[in-house]
Amino acid sequence: MTHAIVKERLTKYYGSRCVVNSLSLRVPAGSVYGFLGRNGAGKSTTIKMLLGMVQPNYGRVELLGHEVATLPPAMRARIAYLAEGHPLYGWMTVAEAVRFCRAFHADRWNQPLLDQILDHFEIPARAKLRRLSNGQRANVALALAIAPDPDLLILDDPTLGLDTVARRDFLMSMIHLVQRQGRTILFSSHILADVERVADRIGILVDGVLRADCPTEHFKESVSKLVLEFSGRPPTFPGCSGLVQAWEVGHRLELVIVNFGDEQRQVVESLAPLTWDVVGLNLEDAFVDYTRGPRRSLPVFGEEFALGQESTSDRGAA
Repeated sequence: MTHAIVKERLTKYYGSRCVVNSLSLRVPAGSVYGFLGRNGAGKSTTIKMLLGMVQPNYGRVELLGHEVATLPPAMRARIAYLAEGHPLYGWMTVAEAVRFCRAFHADRWNQPLLDQILDHFEIPARAKLRRLSNGQRANVALALAIAPDPDLLILDDPTLGLDTVARRDFLMSMIHLVQRQGRTILFSSHILADVERVADRIGILVDGVLRADCPTEHFKESVSKLVLEFSGRPPTFPGCSGLVQAWEVGHRLELVIVNFGDEQRQVVESLAPLTWDVVGLNLEDAFVDYTRGPRRSLPVFGEEFALGQESTSDRGAA
């Protein structure tokens, strides 16, 4: 398997604070990778290190098989970046923005593709960018990013501030126009329904540490919520492997467990609840329950991790 992005033990400090802690992951070529985490988890800093905008204290990054620090101009032209908020020069018209961007990509510019996107969204070339809606500006920014035919597209919260319809249109356009030729997309987002809709794989940062790196469906299936009913106050849960959190709600005991199986089932049944059920979670619920649990006891999992095994993320902390 070839990889469009390779990060090895990527670490960044601001003063004495470790913002990204020994992050290692590989993004397969041709995939859509959702890069997730709560505010302050280190997502934007990681993306800026990917692009060479911020220098890591330790670690290395490869994009399309080349070290970022020595990325040749011809290879850099095959990478597109869409920043949060879709920054564009508001005083320009759409046509002026196209001419401005095209000057940097004369050898790779795909004008028919750009025209197709603008026509699809009925965005006139003479319109001033500052007078467009948020959704229209987002689609102009996407069109300008895709026009140079990038092999890798990196997006930092691209749907922030868009309404539901505009978000759906943007995401569908992104997938249809970018991934149809085997291109790779890495994007961060706080809107988990969007990620669930389009991402093949996800990575989750918690306090700068990569705690999950796996297919989206694998994560959803691995995080389980259990609800135990008792006649009176619930007993204290004795703990088990994979436990993220446990709390009382009236006569109920609610648990969040990663990789619920026979071992955990025996512990649950030993408490003799009146009834107990496993509740299915969508990606947003699984993410919220997983990341708001006790930080230092979060189980790490992914295809290459065994549950409870120490990961490279934990060994690299300084």
